[in-house]
Amino acid sequence: MMSSNTFWRTVISGLIATFVMTMISFIQGGIGLPVIDVGHILKGSFNEVHVGEPYSLMWGNAAYNIGGVLLALIWVVFLHHRIPGNWAVKGLAYGVIISVAAGLVISPLISLAAGDGFGIFYYDTWTPGLLIFAGLIMHLGYGLALLLCLKYAGVDGIDEHQ
Repeated sequence: MMSSNTFWRTVISGLIATFVMTMISFIQGGIGLPVIDVGHILKGSFNEVHVGEPYSLMWGNAAYNIGGVLLALIWVVFLHHRIPGNWAVKGLAYGVIISVAAGLVISPLISLAAGDGFGIFYYDTWTPGLLIFAGLIMHLGYGLALLLCLKYAGVDGIDEHQ
């Protein structure tokens, strides 16, 4: 069972890690990698099924940030005690796991919902290799930021025996 204190510390850590990932995405444009604006992509997916565009960028970014919080909660509840290592090793491992899941399942499904299929690991885009690399860097940043925040917030998974 997760205490309310652990829950809120995890939520805040997830928001901080999502912000770090977002900033990494935008900075990547300065070094020649694609900028992956997840909020914009989600807004497009939401609007694809409606006449007009009822959802603004605010809704896409809200969904993106909630997704970041959910990833933090998934880490604390299910994975923290299952992956060995210090915070940096765990953060890198989680970043790789998220990146693989994003390229294999999440991005293809979201892009299809938006009416433009990216394909598995972005194979049906103009630069699949660069998108894989940019996504990996973003997710590694998320994982490292999340685990560092959780470490300093005193969150060490949940006690399964409560």
